[in-house]
Amino acid sequence: MKGTLYIVSTPIGNLEDITLRALRVLKEADVVAAEDTRHSRKLLAHYGISKPLISYWGQTEKTKSAHILERIHSGQSVALISDAGTPGISDPGAILIKKAVEENIKVVSIPGPSALIAALSLSGLPTEEFIFRGFLPPRKSQRQKVLNELSLESRTLIFYEAPHRILETLKDMEKIFIERRAALAKEITKIYEEVLRGSISEILSRLEKAAIAGEYVIIIEGKRDRERTTSNDILLEISSLMKKGLGRKEAVKKIAEAYGLSKKELYNKSLAGK
Repeated sequence: MKGTLYIVSTPIGNLEDITLRALRVLKEADVVAAEDTRHSRKLLAHYGISKPLISYWGQTEKTKSAHILERIHSGQSVALISDAGTPGISDPGAILIKKAVEENIKVVSIPGPSALIAALSLSGLPTEEFIFRGFLPPRKSQRQKVLNELSLESRTLIFYEAPHRILETLKDMEKIFIERRAALAKEITKIYEEVLRGSISEILSRLEKAAIAGEYVIIIEGKRDRERTTSNDILLEISSLMKKGLGRKEAVKKIAEAYGLSKKELYNKSLAGK
C-alpha cells in the first residue's frame, strides 16, 4: 500500500505558530523532507521530535524527489516542510508535489502560516481580491516589464522581496504605480516585526533611513477605478508628484495616462485647484 505525502506548513518566525495537527503529523511521519535540514532540526528539536531528514534544497529537489517518491510507494509517509510557511508557495516543494499527484499518491495539506496572508491582513488594503506574484525578476528590465504588465490590475498586488533588492524594487514601483497606497511588512511574527503603511514614496523614504534586514512582503493597492476615484484624489496625486520635483505638465501627463483621462482637461483642473 502506498504511503502519503503531507504538505506541512511551519512557522514563518515565531515557533509557537504551528498547529497541533502539524506537530502530530511530524511525529507520526516515517521521514521528513526538509528544504534545509539544519534549519528544520531546530524546529523539530524545539518540540522534541526526532525523525530521519531528507534535504531537497535547491537543485537537489529534482533528484531527491524520485527517492522520496520511492519511499512513499513502499508504504512510508513523508512530511514535506520548507524553512518557513507553506511548501511550494515561493518555496521548494512544488516539483515533488506535482510528481506525487502524477503518480496517484495521496497528498494531504496540513495548513498553517503563510507570510503573504499574514501581511495582507496587516496591510489595511483591500482583501476581497488579490494577486500574489511572489519574487520579481532580479534584473531591472525584466522587473519593470512585469510591473508594467500589472499596472492596470485592479486587484491588490502582493510581492516578496529580498533585502538586497528591496530599495531598487520600491523605486521601480514608485515610478510605475505612482502614488498608490501600499504596505511593507518585515519580520512578521518575530520580535522586530514592522509594517510601514502609506504611499510608495512615503514608505521608500522611511526605509532609506532604516536598517534593512530580513525578507519583505510588499502589498500594493490595485489601480483604482476611474468612476470611484474623486477629482480631489487625482489632484492630490498631481500635487504630490510636483512636490517631488516634476513640472505640472509632466505630472498631469503621468496621472492622465494612469487613469485614462484627458491631459488638457486635467491640466486645467489642476490650475483651478491651485
